[in-house]
Amino acid sequence: MAGSDTDARASADGGAPDTVKILIAGGFGVGKTTMVGSVSEIRPLRTEEPLTMAGLDVDDLDGVEEKRVTTVAMDFGRITVSDDLVLYLFGTPGQQRFWFMWNDLAHGALGAVVLVDVRRPKSSFAAIDFFERRGIPFVVAVNGFHGEHPYPVEDIREALTLPAEVPVLLCDARERESSRDVLIALIDLLIAQAAAAAG
Repeated sequence: MAGSDTDARASADGGAPDTVKILIAGGFGVGKTTMVGSVSEIRPLRTEEPLTMAGLDVDDLDGVEEKRVTTVAMDFGRITVSDDLVLYLFGTPGQQRFWFMWNDLAHGALGAVVLVDVRRPKSSFAAIDFFERRGIPFVVAVNGFHGEHPYPVEDIREALTLPAEVPVLLCDARERESSRDVLIALIDLLIAQAAAAAG
């Protein structure tokens, strides 16, 4: 993977690299901030704030009781895929009270990663529905907490009622290579869809 130096990212003809906006979405506590941080070549921008007693009646901490901070606006990172392609990553907030920001964050996005925690699959339904309704291509990445993946991909696809054309991948959001592979799978999907649309 190329470095972050501007000259190194310039394409062979001397022009600037293409940039693509990608969303990293999913439910509360599924690992969105972790994924952006693990793969970003720059220090990621984070908008995390401590969870407080005031949010106990609003935020569902079932299954993520150990969580102490939460994203209140977005995460932002960047990764250079090749000399002529740079991805800008925008992590969405997970709590329902911040979903109103998703429309703004989705503006101009070419694709998305929906992170899933198989311990709480229902927490990702809203993200899947959001991208399906807007026709934004997405892949589903199953985040293996503690490095564990107890269910095969096809069982997860069935549980989430995903069509066959939506890629489902197993990943570990803490690992740079694993997160990178998810993003590459999304880019492959976008290229394939663009080629199909071109006839």
